[in-house]
Formats: sequence, structure tokens, C-alpha cells
Amino acid sequence: MPRPRSLTKSDLGVAALAVIDRDGLSALTMRAVAKELRMATMALYRYVSDREELEILVVDEVLAGIDVSTPADSHWRDRLTTLLERMRAAISAHPATVPLVPRHRKNSTATLRWMEAMLAVLTEGGFAGADRVIAQRTLVAFLLGSLENEHYASINAPATTAIARLSPEEYPTLTATAAQARTMSVDDEFRGGLAIVLRGLAAGRPG
Repeated sequence: MPRPRSLTKSDLGVAALAVIDRDGLSALTMRAVAKELRMATMALYRYVSDREELEILVVDEVLAGIDVSTPADSHWRDRLTTLLERMRAAISAHPATVPLVPRHRKNSTATLRWMEAMLAVLTEGGFAGADRVIAQRTLVAFLLGSLENEHYASINAPATTAIARLSPEEYPTLTATAAQARTMSVDDEFRGGLAIVLRGLAAGRPG
């Protein structure tokens, strides 16, 4: 197979993402990406050394288009909500990549840009020092946990219905909660949970 004259990191990220979107995360291999690019597998090693580097390029590709700007005159909670919703939307467009974000968030340029924007908003909201560290990590943990729930344990999944049908005598609160959950959407879950987290951060804000 002919090798392209030159490739960019974005070219590799696009190809790797195409493999994942079509065949799943487990299908991501150097050989599969080389085939996607119509080149020999060994030629791909001119650009990346292993699958881990491909994964980082995938994260960068998924998140590259995120707008990290927010209106300066908006409340800090609204600005954080905007940033979190943009990140969620970008990742949810490629749900098979969900596990890659926590794995590579400290190596992906796109993720670092997003985290810098979040920290700037938190700083303007009055957070500093250890409080800013905890606030930022709490928000990231909420986002990543929400993505895991949404795509691997959805509130609308059959398991929720199954729980709602358990014995109410043995699990009264669990079955009632599952029955309520069946009436809700993944958007209800995300936005409601984020509102709770932000209210907690506001209540514990320094000063």
C-alpha cells in the first residue's frame, strides 16, 4: 500500500477515531490505523511509537473543537456549566472514547486547554489554593462519572426497569427511586447533578 507523503498528528487522530467509531475501542491498533490510512503498519511508526500515543491523539481530536471561551460578565457557575456541557457534548458524540479521557487528560493538549479555562473561571469566582484544586477535581470527577453512567449504565437502561420491579417489601426505597429514574432522561440526570455540585461549591466558597 502506498504511504502518504506526509501525515499530521490530526490525520492520525482522525484515522484512529474513525476506527473506534466504526469498530469500538478494542479495535484500535497500529495495524488498524495504518489500514485506515492506506499505509504499511511499519510506516506508521514514523509518526507514533505505540497505541498510547494514538489514544492521546484521539482525545485531542475529539476535544479539538471545544470553545473554551465564556462570557466574562456571566456568573461563574453559568460559565462552568457551559464548559462542562461542551466537554460532555464533544465526548458523547464519540461514546466509545469515554474511557480515554480520564486516562489521558493530563497528556492531551485539548484537555489541558479546557482545564485551564475552568481554573480561570474558578479563580474569578473566588477559589484559590487547595480550595481551587478540590473544586476543579470535584467538577472533573462529576463529569467523568456522569459520562460513565450515561454511556455504560444509563438511567434509561433495562437494568433500571429491572430494579424497579424488585420486591418493594425488601427494597422499598430502591424500587421507588428506580421507578422515578425511569421517568427521567440522561440530560435531567446530568443537569440536576451538576446543579447540586455547583450549589455545594458555592456554599463552601472561601469568603
